Amino acid sequence: MSDIFSPKHLDYERSPYTGLTRESWIEAAEYLLNGIFQNIRDFKDPVVMPRKETQVTYPHSADAVWEFQAEYFEGLARSLFIAAPLIHIKPELTLNDISVRNYYKSHILRACTPGDSVYVGSYAACRELSKDPNPFRAFQQTVETCALVICLWMSKEEIWDTYTKAQKDVIADFLLEYAHGNTVPQNWRLFNMLDMAFLSMEGYKIDADIMREHAQAILAYYAGDGWYRDGHSFDYYSCWAFNVYAPLWNNWYGYEHEPYLAKKFEENSNALMKTYADFFDADGFTNMWGRSNIYRNAATSAFDGNMMLENYAADPGLARRISSGSLMQFMGREDFLYKGVPTLGFYGQFMPLVQGYSCAESPFWLGKAFLCLHLPAEHPFWTATENNGTWEKLCGNEVKTTTLDGPALCFSNHKASGETILRSGKVVKHKKDEHGMWNYSKLCFNTKYPWESAPSKEVEAQQYVLHDLTDDTYDKANVTFWHGEKDGVLYRRQFFGYEMETECHWIQAVSLADYTVPYGIMRADKLRLFKKPVMLTLGAYGFPDNGTEMTEREADYEGGTARAIILKGRDFTGREKQLAMTIYDGWDCLKTVNSRGTNPDSEKSVVVYAETARKNHNHYEQAILVSQVITKEEHGDFTDEELFPIRKITYTDPQAKGGYGPVIITHKDGTTKTIDFDGIEGRLML
Repeated sequence: MSDIFSPKHLDYERSPYTGLTRESWIEAAEYLLNGIFQNIRDFKDPVVMPRKETQVTYPHSADAVWEFQAEYFEGLARSLFIAAPLIHIKPELTLNDISVRNYYKSHILRACTPGDSVYVGSYAACRELSKDPNPFRAFQQTVETCALVICLWMSKEEIWDTYTKAQKDVIADFLLEYAHGNTVPQNWRLFNMLDMAFLSMEGYKIDADIMREHAQAILAYYAGDGWYRDGHSFDYYSCWAFNVYAPLWNNWYGYEHEPYLAKKFEENSNALMKTYADFFDADGFTNMWGRSNIYRNAATSAFDGNMMLENYAADPGLARRISSGSLMQFMGREDFLYKGVPTLGFYGQFMPLVQGYSCAESPFWLGKAFLCLHLPAEHPFWTATENNGTWEKLCGNEVKTTTLDGPALCFSNHKASGETILRSGKVVKHKKDEHGMWNYSKLCFNTKYPWESAPSKEVEAQQYVLHDLTDDTYDKANVTFWHGEKDGVLYRRQFFGYEMETECHWIQAVSLADYTVPYGIMRADKLRLFKKPVMLTLGAYGFPDNGTEMTEREADYEGGTARAIILKGRDFTGREKQLAMTIYDGWDCLKTVNSRGTNPDSEKSVVVYAETARKNHNHYEQAILVSQVITKEEHGDFTDEELFPIRKITYTDPQAKGGYGPVIITHKDGTTKTIDFDGIEGRLML
């Protein structure tokens, strides 16, 4: 098969932005499924794909039988996200000389049948095999049971309805144990809910009290604006779990049996639709943010979820435009697949983002994006003309900023660059959890500059690194408190090496204040240090290095000299890239560090970073750090006003160090921003 998906069916009248239609999506699904079946040699073999990595992902041990069973189930159920709608549309589809419908019909039954070589294990069997004494232990199989029932529903006529009563009972008995069994008290509750809802639809008796308990708990996780708290942090699980599974549950069970809860789930999904389209950029690209980034464009499945509701709010033409744009963000790259299967990465294989709960088949979760194929050809999602929402309304250098205090998300749409930048908060990670900090603690997440892991111990992209010179230790911000937006400035606070057993006044911190400029973000952060000497660095985005041109510039402003480093180059796909970092007050110098294996787009990368020192303990030193990072997707030079937009910085204190009082930043175009940290102490939120 070709390394890059290239759709044959294109219609630029109906889809002026992407050309993709329902036929194109069917092609894409068949393309991905073909890659899977190229790795299945025999009808009896399970969906176990080539494994490029063996240290992080599971199965972790040859003795962990339940993990091999879980892998079988992940491969089966998650590939069904792609296969099930295709089976309904093309029931006679054959790939690698295997009938797709017959293969899945056989393997679903076998997976649920004790004694079969591909049996994936009951909950009780997993408990016994694992010898885990925890009576509340949950297993990966619970996740996959939910995928299974969704796909049985989508291919009901072709698979479920063709089983005998005895065969259905085997599958139902298997599902019932997981449906009523232990689960993880977060989005996993929805897996149990859908298992029970499907079985209830099919006439099997379920425990309605267990159902109600899970449903009320899910609703209680709601934080506002369509987002649910899933653990400490907010991420795409609100979109590809809560806002897909809850609408399904409404249809299968909630509208009829729990109308109050169903109404709330519908309202919450519609609330998400008010702003969710602006989470994506002008090309429909998905931002690399939060855990489970190997699921990629599954984030677009929330649009389809919304359209399952009795009263949905999504704009069909915009929803398809974003879904198709995000689809091609990944399928349009030659590094997307490894031996026909999506890599463990965001683009190519990228181990810094991979987590231990994943296996080689886990990326098939992106198949949730293909659930839209259950919508019939005459549905508005397929018939409406594509539109680009906010991006069609913005003009020139205009920026639209959306700030949501509940989930602590601020995302800005930059017309000048076509990029969307996310700034987040309410982050709590262990101080040694580098992976968690990369996923959640970056100061900014950019749709065109996916986050980079550490190029060195001294430098992180879009993160501060604090070097304590007394004990020669390095700390990064593992906790981010949220204040919110005030007069166009977003306020947050980050703590370095935060731990619960230590009072916050004994933890080094920085109060964050940032606002948008046409091509990026301007920062005016304030140090909150209790001991010195320290060194501090702040990196720009990681820049893909496929031949990079670097220039340095200086320009005077009232009170000092600003410095900038500009990078020009191309990403892995050959797309033009340009990044500039400018420093003003508070910083000593700009530098660069080259790296390998830390950027998800390209093997080599370069990070521009600012550096400064604070040397005198208990002395009144410069507190405010002013810097800017701007980017665009072409090589036309940034203007002087774009590189050096500030005319002067005015402080309240006579020493002009920003230790107290408002700081006024005056731009060359006459606009001003007032940075005022007074009062944020009483409104810091987690």
